[in-house]
Formats: sequence, C-alpha cells, structure tokens
Amino acid sequence: MTHLPNIMTSDLTQLLQQTGLWRASHLDADHSGGIPTGYPQLDQLLPGHGWPVAGITELLHDHAGIGELRLLLPALARLSHRQARWILLVAPPCLPYAPALAMAGIDLRHLLVVRPPSPGDVLWTMEQALVSGSCSAMLGWPGLIREKQIRRLQVASKEGHCLGFLFRGTAVARQASPAELRIVLGHQPPNPLYEHSAVSVQVIKRRGGWGCQPFTLNLQDRLNQITPDFSDMAVTNPEPEKPALGFIDYAHSTVTHERRLQ
Repeated sequence: MTHLPNIMTSDLTQLLQQTGLWRASHLDADHSGGIPTGYPQLDQLLPGHGWPVAGITELLHDHAGIGELRLLLPALARLSHRQARWILLVAPPCLPYAPALAMAGIDLRHLLVVRPPSPGDVLWTMEQALVSGSCSAMLGWPGLIREKQIRRLQVASKEGHCLGFLFRGTAVARQASPAELRIVLGHQPPNPLYEHSAVSVQVIKRRGGWGCQPFTLNLQDRLNQITPDFSDMAVTNPEPEKPALGFIDYAHSTVTHERRLQ
C-alpha cells in the first residue's frame, strides 16, 4: 500500500475542511448540524447527530399509533419555540389530539393541519410548504408516491430549509428513494417492568454510513401504565347483607328530624 506524503495528507485534510466535501465513509461528513431528536441513542446514529436540517426523512411503518409521531415531538417542540414558522401536518390519518401535543411542549399557535381533497393536492401542498420558507417542518402522509415526486420534495426541502417527514408503509423499504434518511419503525410490545412505551427502530439509509440493526428506543413517556389487578379483592358473597337503613333513607330521616326540631 502506497502512503501519501505528510504534506499531501495535510493539504487534503485542509481541502476537506474548507470545502465541506462529503466522504461516503464518514458519518459526520455533513458539516451542517442536525436538529436533535431528543433521543441520544438515536442521535448517535444520525449524520449531524439529529434530523436532517433540510431534506426528506421517511418513517416507514405499517400500523398507526406505534410511536411514529411521538418520535418527532421533542424536535417539533424545539422548533415551535425557536422559530416563528409553521409546523404543517398534511393529510394525517387521524386528527391530532391538541392537549397531548401541548403537554409535549409544542406551541399550538405554530401548528397547522391541512386535509387536501385529492392525492394530487396532497403532493402539491407538501411541495409548496417545503419550498415556501414559511414552515420549519412538514409532516406528510402521501399514500402512493413515486420516486420522482420524492425527489421534487427533497429539492423543495433544501430550497426552503424545512424539515420534511413522510410516513409510508414498510413495503417500500426495498424500493430506491432519494430521501436523505429512511427509518423503519416497528411495534414494540409493552414491558410490564417499565411504565414507558417503546418503538423498534432500524435506520436503513443515512448519509455517510450503512444502515444499522433494529434496536428498541424508549419514548420517554408514561403511557405503559399497568392497570392494578383487583382480582384477589373480589367479594366472595355476591349478595351482601342489606343494611337496615340505606343512604336515601338516612338522608330522608335526617331532613325529617331537622324539620321536627324547627
């Protein structure tokens, strides 16, 4: 193996630092920092240690409500307080529960929910939101979408400096995509030993590195509350002894007694 002279090595290092050239073998080659996800375990696996500042992230999952939105709440809360721009939800499958979003720290004054009437309008709305510069983040549920359309959203996200998230099914994980980051999410059964919920996470595409093996991510909530078991406190006699004086009778007798005293 031929070694480069020290002077050439130093010149190459200087060139990389000054120009920001991207090296495919280096996870942190993207010098622009990401938006922290709020989960250190996940940040360590992402270029820039967070969600891409400008670019499309695909979250692939087959069941709604497994934690796909909770995964984004810390970053969205940070954006809603640090930027006076909109957080736009385009065609969500369910109406978001505003009190829960507020409890997660999101400023609801910067949140918009849009339900376009047709699939074509959904794509148009997402692209306009990304490129407008008036949104800090766009969350979209596009349904069927082609690679060319994702590429348009990727370009729009970079032009508008807006985080873009697409929620899609896991069936497209084997298909090519120009998205900046692709993550597969899976349902994680509740653990009776912990009160928090969790989700299975697998990064299948990221800049500067290969994907990673699935791991369990703690969502740092308290949604896995265990219902107490009162079976051992069940009454063995289903017909308790009837009291001589019921509550209604007691109330009536008390009022009658007070009237007599008057």
